[in-house]
Order: sequence, then structure tokens, then C-alpha cells
Amino acid sequence: MSGKRGLSLIVLVLVAIAFPASGALDEKVALRSSQAAIGRELGDYRLVDSREREVRLSDLRGQPLIVNFIYTGCFQVCPTVTKALAIAVAEAERTVGPGKFRVATIGFNLPFDTPQAMKQFAKQQGISAPNWLFLSPQADTLPQLIADFGFSYEQTIAGFDHLLQASIVDANGRIYRQLYGDRFEAPQFVGPIVELLANAPRALGDVAGLYEQIRLLCTIYDPTSGKYRVNYAVVIEIIVGLSIFLVGIPVLIFEWRRRRRADHPAASG
Repeated sequence: MSGKRGLSLIVLVLVAIAFPASGALDEKVALRSSQAAIGRELGDYRLVDSREREVRLSDLRGQPLIVNFIYTGCFQVCPTVTKALAIAVAEAERTVGPGKFRVATIGFNLPFDTPQAMKQFAKQQGISAPNWLFLSPQADTLPQLIADFGFSYEQTIAGFDHLLQASIVDANGRIYRQLYGDRFEAPQFVGPIVELLANAPRALGDVAGLYEQIRLLCTIYDPTSGKYRVNYAVVIEIIVGLSIFLVGIPVLIFEWRRRRRADHPAASG
């Protein structure tokens, strides 16, 4: 055995010992686990953001939340998926407006996915949106965290074989949809966010909120452009219908009172 060949063999053995591989990810099992998480209420986990501030998962309730998992040592798939997610997020914001939902990218490779590493990863992907958090979980709760989300991964010599998954969580902390792949088409990504926002309760008397509710309900997907748009014809029809209804109420009340007086004339003195 030559010296170089022997050295290469030693390196491979050391790598195998340091990073034991448990085999490729079973995609069927992973997908079943992921789908089983739909409808599940997530636990409250403590995480740390890229500015080293504590964030609890419950702090992110109140709005739809999109969550994906990455590891910062990934140099191809995770950056590609994250950039694709950024494109989908931009399209969703164009459709529903900015600040209507949050995004959280969680690093699962501890102890390497530190707040500093997550900050660098975000910078490399060109993401600095205030509603997009890059989070590091706690080592003791990481297994339960990924189990709650139905996320799966297997360690390999090359890194990790993991499910390409983005979870859409409703305002109450329940998983609403699971999306898969390295691209996110508008109907699959924007649609659930529109649904969650359209079904969100609005305060009575909030005219702006009422209009926003109507606008979201009338948002449709245009396959020609590949984007969501508002069908303003339907919006106008609804507004006109509401106006006629509101104007008609006083007329109905007046007619009801007139007939009541006619049926019960006042007694003469």
C-alpha cells in the first residue's frame, strides 16, 4: 500500500467515525411524518435569533408563519431553496401586502448553526427583511421541535440528507400546509397565506379591515401571468351590493313603522 493511498484510507476512516452516516433518508417515511404534522399545534420552543435575542415560538403567533429548516454548512441545496423561498415570499407580499406574515429559517445542525452562522447565511442569501428571522434552536429541545414540524433528516458523510420542506403555520400556531421541493409556485405558496388572512377575524366597524377582507376574498390566481391578482369587478359588485343593502335598511324600517301605525291607529281624544 502506497503512502498516499494509506493516508487517504485513514482520512476516510476518521471522517466516517466523526460523522457516522445512518443511511439515505427514506422519502416515503419522511413525507408521511410531514403530512401527519398538518393540523398539529406546535409547542412553545425557545430559540435565539441572529442578533442573539431570545425568541419563543409563541412570540410569532398572531400572523401566518412560514418555517423552513436548513444547515449553514450546506453550500448548494439550502442556499438554492432559501433563495427560491425569498422569491415566493416577495410574491406573497406583493399579493397580500408587507408585514402580513412572518418567515423563520431554523438551523438544525447543532452546535454549528449558531446565531453568528445563521446571520452569515442570511447575508450570503441577500435576506435582511425585518419579518424574516434566522433562528438557532436549543440542543435539548431540537428533536421535539423537528418532530412537531414533521421535518426529517439523516446525517451522511457529505452532510445531511433532509426533506426540502416549508411549513405554513396559522396565527394560532397550527401547521396549515406543508410544501415540498426546491421551488415554490404561487398557487401552492401564496394561496394558503391568502386563505389564512381572508379567514382571520376583523374588528367590527373597521372599514379598512373590511375592505382588506373583501380584497383578499377576491384575490385570484392568474395562470397567464403566474401571479395572484385582485378581481376588482367582484370587489365592486360586493361593495355595490352592500351599499344597496345599507340604503335599503332605513326604507324597510320606515315602511314597517308606517304599516304598524296604519294597523294600530292612535285613539282619538
